[in-house]
Amino acid sequence: MAHTIRDKTKLIARVRRIRGQVQAVERALEAESGCAEVLRLIASVRGAVSGLMAEVVEGHIRVHVVEPAAAAQREKAAEELVEVVKAYLK
Repeated sequence: MAHTIRDKTKLIARVRRIRGQVQAVERALEAESGCAEVLRLIASVRGAVSGLMAEVVEGHIRVHVVEPAAAAQREKAAEELVEVVKAYLK
């Protein structure tokens, strides 16, 4: 079973918290809050998304790169990871 399926409930809970944080940014902008408050909220969203990314990447490494016995499977998983990390860092 894929790690994202196994951890689905936990990952969805994290996504829902992130959604709440993004909504807090929207509310702050609508309320014309100060830029320092808006920046703090944005930073918290960024941290939450980075945490989610780190959790899924860790699962990918453990399940798809470390565990497979076949070198071809490990290589394919490593290449997928490299592509995703490059896209994330753009």
